[in-house]
Amino acid sequence: MFFLLALVAVSPVAASEMSPIEKVIQMLADLETKVIGEGRDAQKAYDEYAEFCEDKSRQLGFEIKTGKANVEELQATIQQETSASAELESKIEDLSSDIQRDEADLAAATKIRNKEAADFAVEEKELTDVISMLERATAILTREMAKGGAAMLQMKSASSLTDALKVMVQASALSSADATRLTAMVQTENTEDDEQEPGAPASAVYEGHSDGIIGTLEGLNEKAQGQLDEARKTETTNLHNFEMLKQSLTDSIEFANTDMDKAKKALSESQEKKAQAEGDLQATQKDLDEDEKAKAQLHQDCMNAAEEFELATKSRGEELKAVATA
Repeated sequence: MFFLLALVAVSPVAASEMSPIEKVIQMLADLETKVIGEGRDAQKAYDEYAEFCEDKSRQLGFEIKTGKANVEELQATIQQETSASAELESKIEDLSSDIQRDEADLAAATKIRNKEAADFAVEEKELTDVISMLERATAILTREMAKGGAAMLQMKSASSLTDALKVMVQASALSSADATRLTAMVQTENTEDDEQEPGAPASAVYEGHSDGIIGTLEGLNEKAQGQLDEARKTETTNLHNFEMLKQSLTDSIEFANTDMDKAKKALSESQEKKAQAEGDLQATQKDLDEDEKAKAQLHQDCMNAAEEFELATKSRGEELKAVATA
């Protein structure tokens, strides 16, 4: 500046040309205009950057808020599915225990039923054979009574049913096996009668006539028939009770298996939801961390830009002040 003033002092001045002082003033005015223009451009650029900072910060703030909400929601989902899975696992365990217990009960009941059926089959066959034998013996005796003869006379002179049966065997009217069995039945019957009626005369001694034998056989037949009827009635009741129990246990097992299938399916879905939520949580948390980091970096960058703009504005102000002074 001082150099320019010195030039003005020693240079000739033409009336038709701009004086050196005027040129200097013009140069200073141009410089002032340039500085003001740069300041205006800098202010515009800063305003745009400040608007960008505000918009970007608002956007990141919204993303962070949304991310935090999503994290909380996913954590709640994971906790909910964890609890649901635990309940379903407990339910499956209980159902499994119920099924095992019902299957064990059904197996035990089936075993008892099979034994009852086998015992009944044996008893039914035995009683049926006895009834058939008694009916056959009665029929033979009735026929012999009608025929008369030596065998009938021998039976009338017999002192016991055992003797009478021996006569029938000797006459080939009855097999020795049937006679032996009838004798055993009569003895058993006599023992039971004696136990029921102490002091009663031995019923093994019978009146020595054919009617007494027939009556004894018919009595045994009636008792055997009653035992067979009772056995069949008991078998019918036992079979009915078993079928009812079997149906109940089978239904219980079927329902439990259905519930278990549903519980297993629900458990699989719950575990899948939990796994999905855990994967989403990991990704969401990562995005949230990046957004928070980006916002912190944006804040730092915007603060640095504001400080630089403030320093540049102050520098231009001092420069304009110097130009104005000059």
